[in-house]
Amino acid sequence: MPASLDELVDLLDLEQLEVGLFRGSQPEDSSLVRVFGGQVAAQAVMAAQSTVEPDRHIHSLHVYFILGGDPSIPIVYDVEHVRDGGSFATRRVAARQHGKIIFYMTASFQKSEDGWDHQDLMPEVTAPDETTPLVDIIASVSPERLPEWRREWSSFDLRYVGDNRAEDDTTRATVPAVQRLWFRADGALPDSQLVHNAAFTYISDFSLLGVALLPHGEIIGSPRVQPASLDHVIWFHRPIKADQWLLYDQTSPSASGARGLATARVFSEDGRLVATVAQEGLIRQIG
Repeated sequence: MPASLDELVDLLDLEQLEVGLFRGSQPEDSSLVRVFGGQVAAQAVMAAQSTVEPDRHIHSLHVYFILGGDPSIPIVYDVEHVRDGGSFATRRVAARQHGKIIFYMTASFQKSEDGWDHQDLMPEVTAPDETTPLVDIIASVSPERLPEWRREWSSFDLRYVGDNRAEDDTTRATVPAVQRLWFRADGALPDSQLVHNAAFTYISDFSLLGVALLPHGEIIGSPRVQPASLDHVIWFHRPIKADQWLLYDQTSPSASGARGLATARVFSEDGRLVATVAQEGLIRQIG
């Protein structure tokens, strides 16, 4: 994971090897045994966007995480030109390491158009400046994890708003799982909508599976849980500024078959619904 926002921006600066072929670097110092899924998705967004006309912006992406990535070697992104229409363009991206495909993404891009406009209202929540930074929670609950946390997650300022973690099994079965975070890049990003979209894609993989464990009284870092992202979807509704506060309003409607489903509405601080995210992931119970 990048230890700073500058390193994250560097990770998003891909090397073009050939037409439609790109190479993404890895963080210099990470303790993760697998590449963070959000990093692969963000680099794939950069690769795909680089092959479409600049007046077409990503409005949706659908990804599958197929194999765990190796953080010790670069990732190669092969962009397939599926379609270029009058208003829309479609790209498919395959990410490869060691001669194997580790990730697929299909992304759609659209020219800006006028049309009907409506959205959900943002829930009433505590303002970012009045919430607790996650790094402070880590420092108080698990101080031994603080150096690793700072090394892996310092590119974003993450603030815990709250959840409805149930206290007993009966309540867990009847109360919908909800978890909320504020987040923003920890510094100013380049003035590029592409970079903001990719940075948001990166952090969108941070906490979704955790909400699927709330009804079961577990946390994502528990030794009783084997977690892994399986697929991930983002719909971009309105322009995103990833270095300004965004509310991650997460819920989990279902878990079954060792998989958990999570969805999230993403609001800007002024109440605009800028994106919707969904993810299904492995939450296998161990022991």
